[in-house]
Amino acid sequence: MKKAILLLILGLMLEPVGLFAEVWLTADGETDTYTLINSVLGGNAIEVPDCSHPEFGPHITQAFDPDLAKYIFVFHMHVTSDDDRCVNIDRQRNEIKTYGPSPNYLKGFYGDTVTFRWRFKLDADFQPSPNFTHIHQIKAGDGPDAGPPTITLTPRAGAPDTLELIHINSALVTSIVASTDLSPFKGVWVEAYERLTYGFNGSYSIELKDQITGTLLFSYSDPDIDLWRDGTTFTRPKWGIYRSLLRQEYLRDEQVQYDQFCLAKGDDDCPS
Repeated sequence: MKKAILLLILGLMLEPVGLFAEVWLTADGETDTYTLINSVLGGNAIEVPDCSHPEFGPHITQAFDPDLAKYIFVFHMHVTSDDDRCVNIDRQRNEIKTYGPSPNYLKGFYGDTVTFRWRFKLDADFQPSPNFTHIHQIKAGDGPDAGPPTITLTPRAGAPDTLELIHINSALVTSIVASTDLSPFKGVWVEAYERLTYGFNGSYSIELKDQITGTLLFSYSDPDIDLWRDGTTFTRPKWGIYRSLLRQEYLRDEQVQYDQFCLAKGDDDCPS
């Protein structure tokens, strides 16, 4: 945590002259979870269903993981008790994000190249919806078309269940640009590495690897892809669980684990 806060303070001091280093958000098992997340991402960077399910307590916690031998973040979701921040009752949201009050280094402006690296683990019995269950989003931060995400990583119920990479362009046309069997992602720690250049003719790449064995589970790249929205001023990442409640028979209470979020911009990178 001390490293992350130091990097954040250093970045705020040096950002105007373009000097920075990658920013890390890592569970420590000591600091209040919401305080830790907000201290790195800025403002109130959490969108949780606590208001609809206060008796559970915080819906993002920390726990010790024996495989990684460290503390990690646990994102909790309950089928019958949680909704989308007491705003929408047909869906559930438990996410962290960068957004307007975040440092500029953690937001993507037109023409910026950004890099994200993080770890996540779906339970061995994880059950996605046939509607949507997003575990990562890239979204416009403002503007008239900020609702639909630009990029999502989405487990989808089917025969078999799949992991989809979905793109929505500036004309709001949706495409599943790649998909793969979900089963290799269940019950294992996965390291994600994502690199984007924001623009109407931007670029995108992502790799997902088994954290323990190093096996490449999924990869995709496109050197000419629409990653901007008309009328927006910045774009940003989100991580967590955002799922539809329209087919509850497919769902169960879930715990999705995350850790070691890295955000970098320009020539900076996120080392493994």
